[in-house]
Amino acid sequence: MIKTENIVTFFLETRQYTETICKPLEIEDYVVQPIVDVSPPKWHLGHTSWFFEEFILKPYKPNYRLFDDDFAFVFNSYYENVGKRVVRNDRGNLSRPGVAKVYDYRHYVTNEMKEFLQSEISSEIEEILLIGIHHEKQHQELLITDIKYILGNNPLLPKYNDSFQENPVQDVKQKWIEMNEGIYEIGHSDPETFCYDNELGRHKVYLHEYRISNKLVTNDEFIEFIDSGGYKDFNYWHAEGWDWIQQNNIHQPMYWHKIENQWYQYTAQGLQKITKEAPVTHISYFEAFAYSQWKKCRLPTEFEWEAAEENFNWGSRWEWTESAYLPYPGYKKDKGALGEYNGKFMVNQKVLRGGSVATSTNHTRPTYRNFFQTNLRWQFTGIRLAK
Repeated sequence: MIKTENIVTFFLETRQYTETICKPLEIEDYVVQPIVDVSPPKWHLGHTSWFFEEFILKPYKPNYRLFDDDFAFVFNSYYENVGKRVVRNDRGNLSRPGVAKVYDYRHYVTNEMKEFLQSEISSEIEEILLIGIHHEKQHQELLITDIKYILGNNPLLPKYNDSFQENPVQDVKQKWIEMNEGIYEIGHSDPETFCYDNELGRHKVYLHEYRISNKLVTNDEFIEFIDSGGYKDFNYWHAEGWDWIQQNNIHQPMYWHKIENQWYQYTAQGLQKITKEAPVTHISYFEAFAYSQWKKCRLPTEFEWEAAEENFNWGSRWEWTESAYLPYPGYKKDKGALGEYNGKFMVNQKVLRGGSVATSTNHTRPTYRNFFQTNLRWQFTGIRLAK
């Protein structure tokens, strides 16, 4: 059995920060769902509460009473083992439960958890609790990027807040880091620190000699790609990527607007002139690949990225890699609903490494394996070149 004082603090800080993210919102912002990939902020608030209720309070807290019998149906995301749920693209139709009731639900679950955690908990419960906390941190990043999409597709392009700075400038000169040919160990190895199951199975990989940039590609550099006709030349694109830009009429990164021959970008502070020295962001894997082809370079594999990460700064953009999202050697899904957390998505996705300006504190590490489909770009995604 273990003492839980530090975990309780970690839990409560995480719960509070989710609500802090939502403070600048108007009540109408909480329900909007412009596309299937973007969930309404109200749904995130409920889902992250349901997770603790479903996986800790219901099975482990004696005499626990559900806040609402229908909320599992409303706030389950994709856990087939748990039962039926609202179809993902219908989340924006949930005008009820109202925002006030969802906040009541959050506070109810938080208080029930706080009471439950006053006593010692088993290592099994601690493991689920840590997954739940980091699961909520994932949704904090999704909240920020979903809110940006909601507001950034509002015709008025309203401001979110003044404090969230999304365009840090890389204050170093570009250089190529030389990495030697050899065998490198990949994967999470510290049993004392948290990781997801898809990071486990530390193993050796053989890498050929390669070079990797110490800097991410900047907005200014990406403008050169646009001005040179990069979006108009099929030679730089995968066939699927070329079809994607043609069918969706894509000519620039998401949130970019050209006004009187000047590039602007929608940011948390509203529409602003492009910060040319900032890392380009909100681009798909297709665009990252095409840019790397135009530069006569390539994207690094996730193994090359992890082997070299100590040599450069990372964390402002999720960095596309050339690696398919696959299991490490010996990977086995857990039984039950929590086994659905990562393993079921190991198909048709690319791995991203690093983290972003929207990633919550104490949530990134060098072995973290994020993953998205090749066409998605509402996250803060960027490019690091290799060759």
